[in-house]
Amino acid sequence: MHKYLAALTILFLVACQPEPPSEPAQPAAPEPMAEPEPAAAVDPLGAALDAQSDEAKARYVYRHPRETLEFFGVEPGMTVVEGLPGGGWYSKILLPYLGSEGRLIGADYSMDMWRLFSFASEEFLAEQAGWVDSFPQDAREWAGGNGASVAAFTFGDMPGEFAGTADVVLMIRALHNLARFSGGERDFLGEALADAYAALKPGGILGIVQHEARDGMSDEFAGGSNGYLKKSRVVAAAEQAGFELVAESDLNANPKDQPTEDDIVWRLPPTLATSAEDPDLRAELEAVGESNRMTLKFRKPE
Repeated sequence: MHKYLAALTILFLVACQPEPPSEPAQPAAPEPMAEPEPAAAVDPLGAALDAQSDEAKARYVYRHPRETLEFFGVEPGMTVVEGLPGGGWYSKILLPYLGSEGRLIGADYSMDMWRLFSFASEEFLAEQAGWVDSFPQDAREWAGGNGASVAAFTFGDMPGEFAGTADVVLMIRALHNLARFSGGERDFLGEALADAYAALKPGGILGIVQHEARDGMSDEFAGGSNGYLKKSRVVAAAEQAGFELVAESDLNANPKDQPTEDDIVWRLPPTLATSAEDPDLRAELEAVGESNRMTLKFRKPE
């Protein structure tokens, strides 16, 4: 009997024991996170180029604006002097590309030089006399909301406030008339290059793109009145102003452009000045494309 009661007691005690705690559930392994999409590379120059008109874009194949600006080291935030901006073909690219931290300074021919052109009527000269004020007004419309600030001056009369402020001076197809009218009482080419030198910071860049005459052509043909200059003359003039040639490129060269001594550069696109009444000649010149151009990079010594 006692053995029976003892067995019952053991069974009762075992039954009353609490169940051992269960092992905590292991958290589920997290789902692997998808790799974030890489951020699109910012290309402000590409955006500026894409924003241009179809007419302007059609000339990229000849003018190579991206490669040219990259070769000269133009970057957002810089101060750039643009010689002879004209209707703004390059200005309209530069203004948005330089951005709100940048500055574009236009530089035009002096009034004394404008008077030497055969087409310079009194009406034209009166309008040109206000260019230093009108160019910034026009250019601000091209700049958009986040474009560079704008100022202007004329060669031979650069305000002292611009001295030593520019990172790059661009002279793109701007030298032939300066050379054409030099050699008399005024050295307009020398004055323009002196202003470029003064405007640049030490180490700043002078970028030149210019219609290029072959070395074998006469100095008379390559004097500027036909649009063409020899590279040797351009280099000599820049070095005389104090610059050093640091690089050159054939990115704007066009070996199809083979003028004779009777030709002018404006026979070619986009002007096609000599073929208005000759569709066959026009087609021939359109097949040549725009002019053969030297691309020279100079530096102002430190």
